[in-house]
Amino acid sequence: MPTSVSPIAIVTGGTSGIGLACARRLLSSGHRVAVFSQQSYRVDEAKALLTSYSDGDNVIAETVDIRNVGAIARFVRMVIDRWGAPSVLICSAGYTPKRNGAPARFDAIALDEWNDVLSVNLTGPMVCCQTVVPAMASQGFGRIVFIGSVAARTMPRIAGASYVASKAGLAGLARSLVNEYAGRGVTVNTIAPGRILTEMTMPSDSPANRAALARIPAGRLGQPDDVAAAVEFLTSASAGFINGAILDVNGGEFLPA
Repeated sequence: MPTSVSPIAIVTGGTSGIGLACARRLLSSGHRVAVFSQQSYRVDEAKALLTSYSDGDNVIAETVDIRNVGAIARFVRMVIDRWGAPSVLICSAGYTPKRNGAPARFDAIALDEWNDVLSVNLTGPMVCCQTVVPAMASQGFGRIVFIGSVAARTMPRIAGASYVASKAGLAGLARSLVNEYAGRGVTVNTIAPGRILTEMTMPSDSPANRAALARIPAGRLGQPDDVAAAVEFLTSASAGFINGAILDVNGGEFLPA
């Protein structure tokens, strides 16, 4: 790992839910953390919360649309100019369109909607990696973690086809990066959360959550910090021999062979 006293992490979608929990965890483990999302009010709230846990000089929070390639490049350049090259990238920003709480039928998915979901969930992470991986490889250390989904690992029960396809694509992107940057100190892994209680999945007693709870051997729904704890480990120096893995964080709901 670089010798910097405070390693630098970028967290996309780091202003709410799983992304915000990851940002908090990384701050607590000594990182400087830069977060972004496209909703200004969430950015302001997250910046206030994160700076309450750490020195304000250790937090950057900006409004950035992950679908805007130029905006991503400007954000990363600002982080590098202020702090230096990031050694951690967490791709947590995600989008799943719903109609009255349900996804569109496959034959009713509009092409614009399909493209928008893939732009946020798959193309956005690819662009973020393009902006940071060369610097990680140059410094001989990098940790990239994609936040996928159990929906991309087994039969999807709630998510629509666009979301499932985008999250499944992250595993392929990770394999490609592992292949190209093997031996250069950069690891790329994917976490596949199960049913995690966030603003997107609340309330906890909804029919979907009650059904999920009945399927989970752990006997509870997940919390954002359950995922953040796994992220904290995968971004550490101790996880250097874990590369290209998919880590299921789902309380036992899905058990791969």
